[in-house]
Amino acid sequence: MIKILANDGIDPVGKKLLEEAGFLVDTQTVPQDQLANALLNYDAITVRSATKVRKELIDACPNLKLIGRGGVGMDNIDVAYAQHKGIAVVNTPAASSLSVAELVFSHLFSCVRFLHNANRQMPVDGDTKFNDLKKAYAKGIELRGKTMGIIGFGRIGRETAAVALGLGMKVLAYDLHAFEGNITLHLQGDIKVDVPLKTVSFDEVIKNSDFISLHTPFAEKPILAENEFAAMKKGVGIVNCSRGGTIDEQALVSALDTGQVAFAGLDVFDHEPTPSTSILSHPKISMTPHIGASTNEAQERVGTELANLIIAHFKAS
Repeated sequence: MIKILANDGIDPVGKKLLEEAGFLVDTQTVPQDQLANALLNYDAITVRSATKVRKELIDACPNLKLIGRGGVGMDNIDVAYAQHKGIAVVNTPAASSLSVAELVFSHLFSCVRFLHNANRQMPVDGDTKFNDLKKAYAKGIELRGKTMGIIGFGRIGRETAAVALGLGMKVLAYDLHAFEGNITLHLQGDIKVDVPLKTVSFDEVIKNSDFISLHTPFAEKPILAENEFAAMKKGVGIVNCSRGGTIDEQALVSALDTGQVAFAGLDVFDHEPTPSTSILSHPKISMTPHIGASTNEAQERVGTELANLIIAHFKAS
């Protein structure tokens, strides 16, 4: 019997699919420093973003046949090395795209109407300064007609573009690999509309966007730093639901303080799970604790897709 350790959990639907196919699925969470010994009892491991599967762990577990990543990014897995050792590596890149895109707009809607800060101030000052708060937060803006810049135009970037287009926004997108094709908008019921779109240069996104959203893998150095912020429109809004480290956080704080950047929505941070105090305490930042893919629907899709990939691999081998 194939034994699988779902170390970061798996949706019950995915677990059921695996068990019905004859696999044993263990959902206990083994601490990182104990994984090398524990994995000697399993044929496969599934992870999300918490568990790391690096070269040392792979070398310590010659019995390992498959590594499954529930989600998009593979930054926590030494993929090439695992494949070199004959271990299959699978992930579910499309399953959580909509959930991440919707979180991007959760931050945008919150920030353009000051909800993130109003929610902080109302319990403190609402009883005595209600009218002052009303005046302070009465200068919101609408998203329709504004330009959404998207850096990284893979599945999540394209899903973000679809939401933006559906809201009546203009979209400027950049990717290392040029894209020219259709973005599908899902309207009421089963109605779908294809909108043609092609990528532009990085500089064009930086200079001409009212809001910029990052959708890139982990980068060795920040994609948005002091020079990029300086080149943006004054009052731009920034959203990062991709990876920590893709934004220079100190440069972001400086740009927020000067008003060059109006606000930021962050789901990922440099030092998770302990973001810096300058980020946590900033009144112009809307924050969530790395929950981009964490919706019930996305987790079910991730679990189902991951289970089917694992079943297909072991049936073929």
